[in-house]
Amino acid sequence: MSQTQNPKPYDLGERTLKFAKRIREYVKNLIKTPANIEYAKQLIKSSSSVGANYIEAEESLSKKDFVIRIKICRKEAKESRYWLELIEPEENQIQEKETLSREATELTKIFGSIVEKSKV
Repeated sequence: MSQTQNPKPYDLGERTLKFAKRIREYVKNLIKTPANIEYAKQLIKSSSSVGANYIEAEESLSKKDFVIRIKICRKEAKESRYWLELIEPEENQIQEKETLSREATELTKIFGSIVEKSKV
């Protein structure tokens, strides 16, 4: 299977970008209840922050800075999963919610693993 066919690319920059974009599309189609609107705002912020902090980690000036940024990536991925759990989707959005939640969990584990491997 080629890299372009792989639904979970190994390039974390690309993977986190796709995650944020999928979240954006998911949120666009949510039923507009007061709670969903507030949770969706938080979800957009946390999901896009995963990739933004990964970019910062790639440009870090020291190993310590790198680890701090990766820890923030992990925190934001966990937070994204939390907001996903609070959102109430319509019936036709449940599968996408589960898929996005799994991706948030996988990203959390990946960033956790990077933190562990970066310890001296």
